[in-house]
Amino acid sequence: MRTLTFAMNVSLDGYVATPDGDLGWSEPSDELFQWWSDRVGATELSLYGRRLWEDMSAHWPTADQSPDATPAHREYARRWRAMPKVVFSSTACPVDWNARLVTSDAVTEIDRLKREEGGPMDIGGATLAGAAMRAGLVDEYVLVTSPVLVGGGRRFFPPLDTWVNLDLVATRTFPGGVLMTRYVTRR
Repeated sequence: MRTLTFAMNVSLDGYVATPDGDLGWSEPSDELFQWWSDRVGATELSLYGRRLWEDMSAHWPTADQSPDATPAHREYARRWRAMPKVVFSSTACPVDWNARLVTSDAVTEIDRLKREEGGPMDIGGATLAGAAMRAGLVDEYVLVTSPVLVGGGRRFFPPLDTWVNLDLVATRTFPGGVLMTRYVTRR
């Protein structure tokens, strides 16, 4: 059975994006960017909601071809393209770069994917991850918390019907006061 991890940058007040979708407050240091790249390299399958897919697929497929791309950005772009991806959307949207589209019930498909043999899966996009959380499918939560208050927007955690008890298993600090915390779901 695969492990499903929800990992994203989050503001100190709990948001992954501002109301207008701005992510500028979460610009990573070189060290944090490398940490994210290493996560992509270790992930066997990544699950995306439509909005996050649109953001990622607008940039990373060709990011390594930019003349000002750093070696770390070129490495991340190569890893991102190579990693198998599943995009969940209730409407058809273009997918490429080692991805497939699922328009049926996301929770059912995520549950099926978790039951398969294989390595770790990441889930990205607050709406998609929220559905997986409410269904009890998320095994780990990784919050990369930036010391900024954005005041509103898309929340990391959705409203839940029941408590989810977690155990803290790792912490790490990054430049700029960014703190990574990793929790596993207590089952």
